[in-house]
Amino acid sequence: MSTLIDSYTSITGPDVVEQLKQLAKPMQGMRVVHVNSTKEGGGVAEILHKMIPLMNDLGIETSWEVLEGNPEFYSCTKMMHNAIQGNQVPIPQMLLDAYEQTNFDNAERLRKKLEEADVVFIHDPQPAAFLGHMENRKGKWIWRCHIDASTPYRPVWKYLRQHIRNYDASVFSLANFAQALPHPIYLIPPSIDPLNDKNCELSDEEVNQVYSDFGIDPDRPLLVQVSRFDRFKDPIGVIEAFRKTKPFVPTLQLVLAGGGASDDPEGRAVLAEVQQAAQGESDIHILDLPGDAHRTINALQRAATIVVQKSLREGFGLTVTEGMWKQKPVIGGDTGGIRLQVVNHHTGFLVNSPEGAALRIRYLMRNQGKLLEMGLKAKAFVKENFLITRHLREYLTLMLSLRSTAKDRIYLDY
Repeated sequence: MSTLIDSYTSITGPDVVEQLKQLAKPMQGMRVVHVNSTKEGGGVAEILHKMIPLMNDLGIETSWEVLEGNPEFYSCTKMMHNAIQGNQVPIPQMLLDAYEQTNFDNAERLRKKLEEADVVFIHDPQPAAFLGHMENRKGKWIWRCHIDASTPYRPVWKYLRQHIRNYDASVFSLANFAQALPHPIYLIPPSIDPLNDKNCELSDEEVNQVYSDFGIDPDRPLLVQVSRFDRFKDPIGVIEAFRKTKPFVPTLQLVLAGGGASDDPEGRAVLAEVQQAAQGESDIHILDLPGDAHRTINALQRAATIVVQKSLREGFGLTVTEGMWKQKPVIGGDTGGIRLQVVNHHTGFLVNSPEGAALRIRYLMRNQGKLLEMGLKAKAFVKENFLITRHLREYLTLMLSLRSTAKDRIYLDY
């Protein structure tokens, strides 16, 4: 009987799917819980929406819980997020108190389920303090950090570290992101799902529909950046790059498409700043999209001539991988996880300024052969490295390693 995991065979080949089934076989019936702070908005939620069904499909009883908080809690965790990425942001004690109280309240609400789970994945800082309230936990607890923690603001990292030091393991996306902790650290980059609405193949009619929906000219070149409206994504810098390119490529158009996440209180303010910066430019389209506009985003990326992700700091940047999967060269900020995806001069270009981005846009617009070559390389690179099947394999291997009593090997019972 065909299963959900079997549907990936047409993309990855049968050997990859068979390996996943073999890895999962010793873990049949295990109870796994993922906890994060939002069901919609951002890469973590996007990955979990497919990771959970796939783990269940492999016979691992997997569920997803979402922490509930008030505005003070989300203000605190946004400051934590920014501080981990290097901003010197002292957090008032009042907000830290709200953070700890919210973690306590949610831990109490979920205590029975979490204490009885065999494996718990806690995603990012928001629910990191749960572990301290689980005196009778049965299973292994993993803190999964999706943020670039390479140069954190030390007072905030010191505070957070006291909550995560007693986990059984931590997972970071890149070696450069990791901080020293008194437990094993694993490196697992994020991934995209090639079969979901954001990445599946679309008909020409559906791609063409975005042109008429948003007033985009299908006969002119198009830059597209898809991101939450967040200052670290540097949407203002993208507008500057566009304006510096326009005199040399007068037909150029720009789309900045995104939305907000329920755990990000700054999104509305950043959107207003972007709209103000784009005022008077008929060829700049600012699209505030709902969280479920996955096929629209897919179509915009397929309509793009070049995909841009000019982040100033970035944990990974799923939209980079999404653009590459659609055979687009990506001009990305020379930072964080973007460096892992954009192989400079091969799958796109890494840039450090609006001027640098404008220079690379002009180069690709003048060299259509290079643009197409980079797009082909980009898709092949994603297929090899950044699909959810690879991500799932590494999660399964991590879970097996934590269960194993042997220190030097993992035994697979197949």
